[in-house]
Amino acid sequence: MNNFINIRDISAKDLKKILFDSKKRKAKRKKLNYLEPDKDIPLKGRFLIQMFEKSSTRTRLSFYLAIRQLGGGALNLRKDELHFGEGGESIYDTARILSNYGDIFMLRTDSDKKLQEFKRYIKIPIINGLSPSSHPTQILSDIFTIEEITKKSIHNLNICWIGDGNNVLNSLIEASVKFSFNLKIGCPKRYEPNKSLIKWSKKNKSKIKIFNDPKKAISNSDVVFADKFIGIYDKKNKKKKIKDFKNFQVNSKLMKYAKKTAIFLHCLPASRGQEVSAEVLDGKQSKVWQQALNRLHVQKSILLYCLEKLR
Repeated sequence: MNNFINIRDISAKDLKKILFDSKKRKAKRKKLNYLEPDKDIPLKGRFLIQMFEKSSTRTRLSFYLAIRQLGGGALNLRKDELHFGEGGESIYDTARILSNYGDIFMLRTDSDKKLQEFKRYIKIPIINGLSPSSHPTQILSDIFTIEEITKKSIHNLNICWIGDGNNVLNSLIEASVKFSFNLKIGCPKRYEPNKSLIKWSKKNKSKIKIFNDPKKAISNSDVVFADKFIGIYDKKNKKKKIKDFKNFQVNSKLMKYAKKTAIFLHCLPASRGQEVSAEVLDGKQSKVWQQALNRLHVQKSILLYCLEKLR
């Protein structure tokens, strides 16, 4: 079995294999409705257990439909519904129960330590649906979207991130090493990416540059990423943070420094008027809705990878 916890732990070969399978599966679904299974039903009878400790829209919907389209079923669990959350049951005991009932487990968690403990004790594959330090399913799907729209390998594109050094950026940094693409990061000084991750990326010949000037970061970019300034794990002074990021809003003025053909991506939910202007988010360069839908297609192939069913 294979886990999908951090992009850095998965070989570039396997990541590309997942994307290739996603492309094929998406193409074959053009005439099928959402709940109609893929013709090969590769996960017939398989059961996905999902646990959400944090709010979720896209991850919840996409994984549910992903396992259904592959021929299996899913159940969503909330921590407050379980003995694990309110009754004091240990991760060890919970993991054993999940292993006895399901074929694969997706966890959206508020604790990286908890994720690693589940990985240690569970006997079925585990997928990180989001944790404080990582959002790997999002970023792999984003790479799929970028290549689908540009018709180019991401290896040949200039990618830009404008915003905080958060969990989504962490996974993007890991992906920049695995796929060997240029990544420019624009953020205020006190909000730069994790130092140990940057050290790891440099050891692995990354093509990353960090700027405290958003204009320099976005210059000549093919793809521009943004994310909420105030994230779901943010414990900093929110008013101060909004002030510190005042000049980092992705708006039409800033987008002029990117290539004319540049696309804008955001993992959503977005705060119009904060990290991105409504004009950009709802404009022609924005591909956020296509980006969100592609979560479904890529997560199908992630499930197949974890259950060793990729052809």
